[in-house]
Amino acid sequence: MVFSKKFQFVIPFFLFMLHLHASTAQNIGGYWFAGSGFPASSINSTLFTHLFFAFADINVTTYRVTISSSNSVPLSSFTQTVQQKNPSVKTLLSIGGGASNPSIFSAMASQPSSRKSFIDSAIQLARSNNLHGIDVDWEYPSTPSDMQNFGQLVTELRTSVVIEARDSGKSALLLSAAVFRSSNYYSLNFPAKAMNDSFDFLNLMTYDFHGPNWFPNRTAPPAALYFQTNSGAYQVGGDQGISSWIAAGVSPRKIALGIPYYGYAWRLRNASNNGLYAPANGSAFGGDGSMGYNQIRAFVSQNGARCVYNSTVVTDYCSSGTTWIGYDDVQSVTAKVNYCKSRGLFGHFVWHVGADNNWALSQTAYNTWKM
Repeated sequence: MVFSKKFQFVIPFFLFMLHLHASTAQNIGGYWFAGSGFPASSINSTLFTHLFFAFADINVTTYRVTISSSNSVPLSSFTQTVQQKNPSVKTLLSIGGGASNPSIFSAMASQPSSRKSFIDSAIQLARSNNLHGIDVDWEYPSTPSDMQNFGQLVTELRTSVVIEARDSGKSALLLSAAVFRSSNYYSLNFPAKAMNDSFDFLNLMTYDFHGPNWFPNRTAPPAALYFQTNSGAYQVGGDQGISSWIAAGVSPRKIALGIPYYGYAWRLRNASNNGLYAPANGSAFGGDGSMGYNQIRAFVSQNGARCVYNSTVVTDYCSSGTTWIGYDDVQSVTAKVNYCKSRGLFGHFVWHVGADNNWALSQTAYNTWKM
C-alpha cells in the first residue's frame, strides 16, 4: 500500500467511522442460507437486528468474491424481502463458511493484489445487491503467516470501506467476521488489535465443542457456556472463549456469542445411564449426529423424551431409549442471553434461523434482551 496524502486523510475519517459504528448491546444476528430449504420470506425478521446471507465464494483464480448462479436471485432480493417485516434490519453478505476451502482464503490473503481483488469485489457485490455489510468467514487461518496476512486483509478492508463510503456518499458498509471461539487457534494468536480496530463486531463460533464423531465415547454439551472439571470431556466453554478475546484486546461491545439452533445425538451404551458425560458409542443416527432444533423438538414429541436443563454448564439435553441429544433449548438460550447482557457484549447470533421451531428460541432470545 502506498502511504500517500490520500491515505493521510483516511486516518481521522477512519476513526470517525469507527465511532459511528460503536454499538450498544442487544444486537441479535441470524444466518440464513438459500440451500436450507427455508425461504427468506418466512424469516421473522422482527426478532433480529442483523441477518446474514450465507454464503458467497472466492474464485480460486481471480480471488474475486462471487455468488453461485443458484444464489444470485435470492441474494438480489434478500434485503427487500427481510425488510418487509422489519424495515430496520441490517443485512450482510457472509463470505466463505465451514464448507469453503481455507487454502483459497490463505492464498488470497497472501498478496496485496489478491487482497485488493477480494476487497473490491466484496464491496461491489454487497452494494449491487443492496446489503448493508460484509461478513468474513475464514475457517480458519492456521499458520503464522495466515494470521499476519489476515490482520493485513482486515485493515485494508476497513480502509477501503471507509474510502468507498466517502466517495459514494453512502453510509459505510458494516464489517463483521465469524471467528474461532478463542483468540488463539490451537496456539496461534489471531491479530486481535487489527480485528478490533477494523471490524464492527465479531461473531464467536461458541459451539461444536463436542459431537459424537470427534467425542464418541461420552455424551457432552455441544455448546456449553462453562466447562465442568473432572468430567472426562474436553474442557471448553463459551465464557472461556469470550474471556480470551477480551484479554487479547477486543472490546466486549464488539463480541457476539454464538448460539446453535442444532444439537448432536449420541447412542448411549446403557439407556438407564443417560446424563451428561454418560458412556456412549458414537452417533445415534449415523453421519455426524447433527439435528436441527425443530427436528429435536419433533423427536421429543414423538418419543416422549426426558428433557433436562443443566445450569452448571448451561446446556439442555434429552434422551429416549439409547438416543441422547445435547442442544440449546429455551432455558439455555435465556441463560446465554442474560450472560451477554451481564458482560456488556455486542449481542449474540444464531446458526441458522431456518432450524428454529415456530420461532421459540428466537422469541425467547428477543424477549430476554428486552427484559
